[in-house]
Order: sequence, then structure tokens, then C-alpha cells
Amino acid sequence: MTKQISNGVNKTSIGIIVGILILGGLIWIARPDGKSTSSVQANSNGVLTVEESSNYDFGTISMAAGNVTRIFKIRNSSSDTVVISKMYTSCMCTTATLTKGDQRFGPFGMPGHVAVPKIDQTVNPNEEVTVEVVFDPAAHGPAGVGPIQRVVTIENNAGSPIELQFAARVTP
Repeated sequence: MTKQISNGVNKTSIGIIVGILILGGLIWIARPDGKSTSSVQANSNGVLTVEESSNYDFGTISMAAGNVTRIFKIRNSSSDTVVISKMYTSCMCTTATLTKGDQRFGPFGMPGHVAVPKIDQTVNPNEEVTVEVVFDPAAHGPAGVGPIQRVVTIENNAGSPIELQFAARVTP
């Protein structure tokens, strides 16, 4: 009888270890690669600018009221094309969707929680794209009340990534 219990415990332990290794591998694969250039085009002299402020404050928002949304307009204000290679968020409570013309890419989330694929979208000179950011104030449950700050990172081949930041004060 003790041999059967011991054998069952060993199988369970091995199953847990294999599960942890698989999860770790998935997280490793989904992480951002740290590069701010695109495989589609080498570094560009293009310039992406956020039309209004790249910082937005939702003010006080209620978990009970549901998700809040902010749309950021981004323009290529140069004479060179720019390639947006990746877009991801700083927390699982936030998603971001890129819209270019009538095409939508995303929603994209937090690396490690979801895969962050390359999107490799060209933004032509003087072209505008939008990034719709959705924040779920209830994602963290009752412990998620109080001030928050989140970031959406847009990697591109025109230099440093763009960071769209927002803040809020979450109430129950």
C-alpha cells in the first residue's frame, strides 16, 4: 500500500514540475525582445508624434461602472516611413488595439500573460494611426482600489519606443 501512495506522489510531483517548465517556456517565448527596430525595415529617420498628450488621467473611476477607453492619435510627422513592430501593455488589466485606416490589429496585452506578436505596420509620411487603450478597473478585484498608472509601449524603427501613459483613481 505504501508503494502505491509513494508512486502516486512521485507522478504528481513530476507532473507539477513539467507544468512549471512548460509555463516558464511560454512566458520566455512571449516576452518582448527588447529591440526597437523592425525586421521589415532598418532604422528610419521618421518621427512618430502623439497628437495630444501621451499622458492621460481618467480621474476617479468606479469598478462597478466597467471598462474605460482612451484613443490616442499618432502621426508620422516626417518624410520617411516608420514601421510599428510591436505594441504591448504594462498590466493584464489593460489592452491596446492599433487602427490604421479600416484595419484593426490587436487587442494586445501584457507580455507573459499573452503572446506579443510582431505587427510590422508601416506608417507613411503624414499618416495617422490610432491606439485604443481599454482599462478594466475590476481586473484586480477588491485589492485594486486606489491610484494606478499604466503604460502602453509601441516599438518602432524610428528610435525609442513611444509610451502612452494613463492614470486613474479606482473606487469600488
